Amino acid sequence: MTPPDQHTAPRPPHAHAPAGTGPRPGRDTATDTATDTVADAAPDTVTVDHGELLVAAREAFTTRGVPEARAATAADALCYGDLAGLGSHGLFNLTRLYLPLLESGRADPAAEPRTVTDLGACVLIDSRRSLGLWSAAHAMDLAAERAGRHGVGLVSVRNATHFGCAGYHTARAARQGMIGVLAGNCGGQRIARPPRGALAMLGTNPLSVAAPALDDDHPFVLDMSTTAVPTGRIRTAARRGESIPAGWLEDADGAPVTDPAAFDRGEAYLRWLGGDPETGAYKGYGLGLAVEMLAALLPGAGVGPSPDALAGDGRPHGRDDDIGFLALAVAPGALRAEEDFRAEARSLFGTLTQCPPADGHTGVRYPGWWEAERARVRRDEGVPLPAHLYEELVGLGLLPHSARPAAGAQGGVR
Repeated sequence: MTPPDQHTAPRPPHAHAPAGTGPRPGRDTATDTATDTVADAAPDTVTVDHGELLVAAREAFTTRGVPEARAATAADALCYGDLAGLGSHGLFNLTRLYLPLLESGRADPAAEPRTVTDLGACVLIDSRRSLGLWSAAHAMDLAAERAGRHGVGLVSVRNATHFGCAGYHTARAARQGMIGVLAGNCGGQRIARPPRGALAMLGTNPLSVAAPALDDDHPFVLDMSTTAVPTGRIRTAARRGESIPAGWLEDADGAPVTDPAAFDRGEAYLRWLGGDPETGAYKGYGLGLAVEMLAALLPGAGVGPSPDALAGDGRPHGRDDDIGFLALAVAPGALRAEEDFRAEARSLFGTLTQCPPADGHTGVRYPGWWEAERARVRRDEGVPLPAHLYEELVGLGLLPHSARPAAGAQGGVR
C-alpha cells in the first residue's frame, strides 16, 4: 500500500488491497470475538442472502410474541454475528439460546422496561426480562440521545437478558460520531474461577468500545470477553467435533482441556485473558471484576460472586438471568470541535494501517476493520452458513431449500 502524503490524513485502506493483504480463512483478528469464525469456517457451507436471514430471524421472534419493531432490531443484532464473521454469536444461538429464553419465560417478549431513575445524563432502567438483543440496542440509542444533550449519556440496566454481540450495540453510537461503551455481566452464571481459586465465580463479562475511525464504514469496534474466549466459541467447536487450543479451558487442577464438550459436561472452566497467574491472568480477572461492578453492582443486577457461589461442588453452574449492563455514549463534539476529533481519529487509525507488516504482506488493521469488510462483502454476495445450521433453520420453516452451496467459502472476505 502506498503511504499517504505526510502532510495529509492517511487514506483508508480499500477492500481491493494489494494481493496478500486481505484476511485469510480462519485468521484471528485483533479482537477476541472477531476470531469467532469457528462456525463459519467449515468447508460445508450454504450461502444465504442477508435479507433472507433478517426475515427469518424476525419471523422467529414475532411468532413468539416480540413486537414487530423490536423483532426487526433483534434480528439485525443477531444476524450481525454471521454477517461480520462472528458465527458463535449469530444464528447459531437462535435455537440454542434465544428461542428457549422466550419459550421458557426467562425472557418476556412483550416486556415494557421501566425507568427507575432519570437524572438527564444518567438513567437507571429495569429491563423486566425483555429480549436483550433489542434492549441493549435501545439502551445504547438512549445513551447516545442523552450524550447529544449533555455531552455524555449513561444508561445502567438490570434484569436484562443475553444481548448478543456487544460490538453491534456500541457501533450504533460510533455511527453517530460518538464513542460507545458497553459492559455486561452474566447474571448468576459462574463459569470461570478467580486465579488460584477452587470455585467458579464469574462469567465471560464482555466489554466493547466503539468510535469513529477511518471512515463511516470502518469504525473502531473492540468487542471482547474478559475470559480467553466466549462460551460460543467453545460450543461451536464442540458442535463440529473439533478440539480447541490449550489455553481456552482448564480442569479442576488447572491442566489444559482441549475437548470443548467437557465445558457443557461441567468438567472444565474458562480461563482468563492472560493465561496463568504468572503470565497475566490477573489482568483478565481484574477486567472481569471491573465489568461486574460497572454492569451489575451499579444497577443492582444479579452478580456472580454472591454467597450462594460458595455452595455446591465448585463446578461451573448458575444461569445467565438478571443480567446487568452499562451503556455509555460520549459526544466528542461537546468537549472540542467535532471536525478536529474526526480528523485526528482518521489520522490515528490511518497511521496504524500504514504500519509496515512484519511478514511483508499481511496488512495492519485495527479492531472492527475486518468485520466491516466481511459485512460489506456478505451483504452483496450472501452469508455463508454452516450446512447444519442452514438445515436447522430450514427445519424450523424459516428458510426454504433454495440457497446455494458456498463453493470454497470458509468465512472472511472472499
